[in-house]
Amino acid sequence: MRLSTTPSLDRFDAVPAASYRPGHGAVRAWLYLLAVLVVAMVAVGGATRLTGSGLSITEWRPVTGVVPPLSAADWAVEFDKYRDTPQYRILNQGIGLDGFKTLYWWEWGHRLLGRIVGLLFFLPFAWFWIRGMLGRRLLLGLLGLGL
Repeated sequence: MRLSTTPSLDRFDAVPAASYRPGHGAVRAWLYLLAVLVVAMVAVGGATRLTGSGLSITEWRPVTGVVPPLSAADWAVEFDKYRDTPQYRILNQGIGLDGFKTLYWWEWGHRLLGRIVGLLFFLPFAWFWIRGMLGRRLLLGLLGLGL
């Protein structure tokens, strides 16, 4: 009896054909992108917290809040709102407009990144779901994360 030293290709077929879904690579790339964005979100959130920038934007406007103050008058209005907050009175009393702008930009960047992560989760998720590219187990897991 002679033993073959050539490996059988059958042993390397780790993914059964029935579980393969078209577009599997696109789903994988999307999930990796989301993982990188979540790491970035945590890093920016940490920097926002460490710089004391959290809550420097006094109003949550999910749609119109994406546009930062564009004029000196807009900055003055935002700074006046901030001066009425406990954070200003307790932590940052006496900070000038330039210091406020630094705080504001950290918080604005964190919120913008959050919007981007949300869009890059829900839009591709809906696309992949409609196209039948998500297996049941992955679909349920992602639904749990998204809610």
